[in-house]
Amino acid sequence: MPASEARAENLAARLSALGLATRMERHATYTSIEAEVPEALPAETWRAVLEVVAEADRFGLLASSLTGRTLWAAVGKAVPATGDVRGPGHQR
Repeated sequence: MPASEARAENLAARLSALGLATRMERHATYTSIEAEVPEALPAETWRAVLEVVAEADRFGLLASSLTGRTLWAAVGKAVPATGDVRGPGHQR
């Protein structure tokens, strides 16, 4: 399992342990984790949630009176290294 995928699964598991139902979605360049946040989330839990998502590459909160609050985090997939990225005509 790639390290980025393991990181995303770890973040999702930790959010679940804090009582949030999470869902993960794998994309071409990143893995996203989303969780619905209940209105009555205690302040201590918010702090713990923020500590978890701070370890992601990006995170945010979408809030709407229609859909409620959705916390999201994204973990980027590593870009494979190439031998010579300078292109043709620039060999040593």
